[in-house]
Amino acid sequence: MRALLVVNPKATTTSGRTRDVLTHALRSELKLEVAVTGYRGHAGDLARAAAADGSMDLVVALGGDGTVNEVVNGLLAHGPSEKLPRLAVVPGGSTNVFARALGLPNDPVDATGVLLDALDSGRQREISLGKAMTDGLPDRWFTFTAGLGFDAGVVGRVEEQRRSGRRSTHALYVREALRHYVTEREHRKNGPVTLEIPGRAPQSGLVMSIVSNTSPWTFLGNRPVLPSPSASFETDLDVFGITRMTAFGTARTIRQILRPHTPSEQPGKQPGPTGKHVVSYHDVRHFTLVSQEPVPFQVDGDHLGDRSRVSFTGVRRALRVIV
Repeated sequence: MRALLVVNPKATTTSGRTRDVLTHALRSELKLEVAVTGYRGHAGDLARAAAADGSMDLVVALGGDGTVNEVVNGLLAHGPSEKLPRLAVVPGGSTNVFARALGLPNDPVDATGVLLDALDSGRQREISLGKAMTDGLPDRWFTFTAGLGFDAGVVGRVEEQRRSGRRSTHALYVREALRHYVTEREHRKNGPVTLEIPGRAPQSGLVMSIVSNTSPWTFLGNRPVLPSPSASFETDLDVFGITRMTAFGTARTIRQILRPHTPSEQPGKQPGPTGKHVVSYHDVRHFTLVSQEPVPFQVDGDHLGDRSRVSFTGVRRALRVIV
């Protein structure tokens, strides 16, 4: 099998020696080419070329969720197709939400062992993905989440800290979330974002809007964060929002999204956070988030600047993944 290994040399949790060991293990089973990324977007360029020339059967992303997202967007530059190379992931970032949502070990060596076993047994799955669309800008595929508003603002603050030399850790995310909560006092009371779903009344006043393609949305260490517990790679998209972020209400919602959820006994009721200011929808194919003013936007934990209007669609069976 012909394979391209896309390596992010700045991956948080893998050393050069570890990457060499993983490369050697993969090369023992694959006709492997190795490409090391050198700039933002390089992983996407490499995957796009592999999909266009038909030279590869498999593209393996070794890095964090940002590297995986770039590879996915490169593979799907011209949309889903049966002819596309399959995707495999070796986690090397600080959180690795996508890999862990697929059930892969968080350790890159263990994950490589699972990948080799899956290749040997022909194990793969077709997964749904989300696509975010903004007029005048390229569409952006996402594997596990997107957001417009408060959560994306936290991602932006973390990226600023990382550019100044801070290491990406869960503590850094928590600290920046608390700081963002303090500075966003006005928006916490009256959010600028409106959710528009065809056939439903618009839901306005959203402070936070999280779109999930799977669950968990992210992790705090080994603890999953579950704003939309029913989201999965077999359905369309889930939407979770908050219309008012009071200290008591926000603490209550955080407790809810950090605890395991069991299926509801009420017909038609999805598990997950509840409350006066909580908005939740499951398995939605198309919808739009509209803001009264430009607000931060993120996909798969990558801050993409401010947006005023983003449309979303869920795409079933968009990509084949080796698991």
